[in-house]
Amino acid sequence: MKILLTGSGGQLAQELQSILLSSGEVIAVDRTRLDLSQPESIRQAIAEIQPDLVVNSGAYTAVDKAESEPELAYAVNGIAPGILAEECEKLGSTLIHISTDYVFDGSQGSPYQETDSTNPLGIYGKSKLAGEEAIRQAGNRHIIIRTAWVYGNGGKGNFVKTMLRLGKDREEIRVVADQIGSPTWTGDLAEAISQIIPQIKPETFGTYQYTNSGVCSWYDFAIAIFEEAEKLGFPLKVKRVIPITTSEYPTPAKRPAFSVLSNVKISGILGTHPPYWRQGLRQMLAREVK
Repeated sequence: MKILLTGSGGQLAQELQSILLSSGEVIAVDRTRLDLSQPESIRQAIAEIQPDLVVNSGAYTAVDKAESEPELAYAVNGIAPGILAEECEKLGSTLIHISTDYVFDGSQGSPYQETDSTNPLGIYGKSKLAGEEAIRQAGNRHIIIRTAWVYGNGGKGNFVKTMLRLGKDREEIRVVADQIGSPTWTGDLAEAISQIIPQIKPETFGTYQYTNSGVCSWYDFAIAIFEEAEKLGFPLKVKRVIPITTSEYPTPAKRPAFSVLSNVKISGILGTHPPYWRQGLRQMLAREVK
């Protein structure tokens, strides 16, 4: 099987590159070979590579910056996935596309199902929802996986790396405590994707959700990061983590207050529930030490 992996510089793609080798030949591309903001670049790369499977882990993920760069966010997140899906349909290939919890508005009090109404609050969420809809319009040969609060060892940065950096330099850190979700380690997400690949058939096409199990606030997550990092001997100066409200930390983009996703549907395919989020955190930090 020939697998085309987009966004090769990102944290999820870096995790996927080695894991997907068990499924076939992996051709990992960054924007120099496949630029998601350029439709012709996408079509040309797929025509050249002729993949059996496309895993689209590339995305415009700067949530706040998207508010001032809507055209670029929509090009990468909204238009590109539809083109990938169209090209996959032509080849009889399958598209696995990564989406987000930000397609929901966070007003619900129980975990979101795949079938619940979407209502994104900002440009990032709206552009990702547009991408989902473009894929569905292109045909059926796809698996969309929504995930949330993703962090990993690769890529440019994430919440865990930011906390470790701040914790090394500051005694006091303020963290939002009224946004609830499920931190998701790229190692577990990549493993789930690799387990789905051998099971791809018409009955498995559709939309799924995958996060690590369990829920917490960003504040809870920060506390856990420092507790686990301290055990591993990370150099930390931080003494106090202070919970604050979203309104005390204004950002250009509005974020969902509650974005817990139900894992029930994907657990049926995987045959097991996703690992608990703190377990993933430990594994990620242990790798950072090495």
